[in-house]
Amino acid sequence: MVNKEISFSLWLDFIERDYLKNEFSMLVKKGIINGATSNPSIFASAITSSPAYKEQLESFVGKSPKEKYEALAIEDIRTAAQALRTVYDNDNDGYISIEVDPFLSNNTQGTIEEGKRLFKAINEPNVMIKVPATEAGYAAMTELLSLGISVNATLIFSPKQAHKCIKAMQKGIAIFEEHNEGKVNAVISVFVSRFDRLLDKDLAAEGMDVSKTGIYNAAKIYNLVEACNKPNIRTLFASTGVKGDALEADYYMRELLAGHSVNTAPLGTIEAYISQAASVARLPLEEHVINGYFTKLSDNGFDMDAVYAQLLKEGLEAFEKAFQEMLDSL
Repeated sequence: MVNKEISFSLWLDFIERDYLKNEFSMLVKKGIINGATSNPSIFASAITSSPAYKEQLESFVGKSPKEKYEALAIEDIRTAAQALRTVYDNDNDGYISIEVDPFLSNNTQGTIEEGKRLFKAINEPNVMIKVPATEAGYAAMTELLSLGISVNATLIFSPKQAHKCIKAMQKGIAIFEEHNEGKVNAVISVFVSRFDRLLDKDLAAEGMDVSKTGIYNAAKIYNLVEACNKPNIRTLFASTGVKGDALEADYYMRELLAGHSVNTAPLGTIEAYISQAASVARLPLEEHVINGYFTKLSDNGFDMDAVYAQLLKEGLEAFEKAFQEMLDSL
């Protein structure tokens, strides 16, 4: 939903066929959500656990596991895109994201070709192609955007990654806008809660505040994105679900409310948020406040560059593992 007070968009981070055909459309019609995202882990969970895919799977003869996956995913993404189309036509987001094969994260041309092929196969304008923020991914982002294909840059942990995404996106959007009419949009998906799951135990042992690192890091990246002053490049706050009962379910959503931003979250997190929706923006934070937090981390022996590298490595490996397990099941 676009929160009218702070121009905040809310997207659902969940895909499953029966849900798309029923409750999903109601969330859209009620204005609770105005977009959606998916990733290899979400699709793997849906395809391997839901009976909704059984009939279509049984019709596949002679198809490879990846061809089966793509046929299922394309149908689901198209269904979501069609449910969101009115929202898109009214310039209120309306995007649904699909990620390229995670094993292409170091293959620029492979990412470009797969992004183009998926976009064409789905054949709906309000599809975003998700591209991991790797060295190979930045060039792919530029090319896809230059062709009018909207991009969701994913697995962003460090400000350095965000800066490279911004440069790549600005270049691609400029090429598109020079030669075409119409709209193309990009989001920079900053992962949040994984920082705290990694660091909180050690921070607590040092007597330091917990469940703050992901928020301050996301706030820094939000400031970077806003400084580029491009209406069609926004920060998307991802990985906002909490683990355990130590935090309220919508903790990260509320702490990252910000104008000109998107928050994507699992259904339970969204339900917790809308039950007591906040209307006061928490961002931007002053740079000196953010920098002071990270200086304190450094002074206490925490190496953020190592943290960024570890989280990116783990994120890529997790998506590859989920994708491979899904292919094996097909």
